[in-house]
Amino acid sequence: MPMTAVLAAGVGVRHGSGWSLRSASFRLESPPSGQPSLGILIPSRGTGSAVVDVLSGAVSPAYGELRVLGEDMRTERGRAAVRARIGVAHRRARSRPGIRVRGLVEQAARRARLPRRERPVLTAAILDRLSLTPWADVPLRAAPDPVARRARLAAAAVHQPELLLIDGLLDDLSPQDAAALADSIRDIGADTGIVAAGSDPDWLALTCPEILTLADGILVG
Repeated sequence: MPMTAVLAAGVGVRHGSGWSLRSASFRLESPPSGQPSLGILIPSRGTGSAVVDVLSGAVSPAYGELRVLGEDMRTERGRAAVRARIGVAHRRARSRPGIRVRGLVEQAARRARLPRRERPVLTAAILDRLSLTPWADVPLRAAPDPVARRARLAAAAVHQPELLLIDGLLDDLSPQDAAALADSIRDIGADTGIVAAGSDPDWLALTCPEILTLADGILVG
């Protein structure tokens, strides 16, 4: 039976003394049923991670109902259960100094608790899928920015998650690089539900047929 990947009903999320989300309602169906990709247009990058944070379990909703992959995100148990089943790709994320592209993906495979014997195979597969094999032994910080972003996407997808969350990965790229990265995201989205947040509506539209806009904490279609 097809699963609803995300079901949000009147969700509110606090941000300091204000709100990054207010009474947000939306849903995303898991592939192959329904529409497997949803874009969240964030005109202000200051609140860009709000949706990703609450869907990944990094923060809990202050009110409303939120279920991700069937788990209740209002509970610690639900949030913990979801973390192993999703992937998160941030445009900017901390990484160990000197870590190489392959090492970043291998590290993600370990954190996802993939069986030891499967890690090298799945790491090699996702590097090849995202055209990263020639860059595998290059330090992440020495790689061009578009390559580093693809490496973060590979790390988020190596364990074949049921839901992939993308935060700003398509922002501020050249048209050629953005189009190539959008192709990669669409390819992964054939098997995985995707929620992508970003500030460029044109590139979001390439990956997500449905786009909602987040303004002053309110999501509108």
